Amino acid sequence: MSAENPEFIRATRISYDTIADAYAERFSDWLGVHPTDRALLGAFAELVTARGGGPVADIGCGPGQVSAALDVLGVPVFGVDLSPRMVELARRAHPGLRFHVGSMTSLDLPNETLGGIVALYSVIHVPDGHLPTVFAEFHRVLVPGGHVLLGFQSGSPEGDEEHLHLTERFGHEISLDYFWHTPDAVAAHLAKADLQLQTRVLREPAGEEKRPRAFVLARKRP
Repeated sequence: MSAENPEFIRATRISYDTIADAYAERFSDWLGVHPTDRALLGAFAELVTARGGGPVADIGCGPGQVSAALDVLGVPVFGVDLSPRMVELARRAHPGLRFHVGSMTSLDLPNETLGGIVALYSVIHVPDGHLPTVFAEFHRVLVPGGHVLLGFQSGSPEGDEEHLHLTERFGHEISLDYFWHTPDAVAAHLAKADLQLQTRVLREPAGEEKRPRAFVLARKRP
């Protein structure tokens, strides 16, 4: 694979195409999301609206539940996902919204066109060495003062169990890698991309969750 299309992108796309229907059935209910997650998304929406609105890109949108939640909050939003099947399901579930296939490592968007970016549980499939590319793209497409909200399962400060490789999910054979980044590591990458840290939150696992959930809110300098 080329530098523009690394192997992890191809493997992630194929894996999510394979499990898209089962994933959408399991995770399409935004109301079932933890209240902290919903509150942080609400805060993000308020910040975006306060500085003049969107558009906002939901990167790694999956079946579109986060895009739909932002739409309800009055934020102009569209979804982007690696998986064509996920995009198809998102369009079917939310016909009033726009979704398209794309990669966070190379966004098909002009410079300085987005009022915000939300990426909940999608950077977990990006190896640490590729995060600078992702965050440079986020900086490129955000307008000055635009915000980015990231949510991800947190790694440990000691660096143990930083990587998980799954070969099966929902009864399907896949090849999917997860990378557990720490909030500090993500904040450091954002700073190098000239995205200013605004908020950092870590909540403990709830219900069937096995790892802490981290949320990082940053903005491009005005």
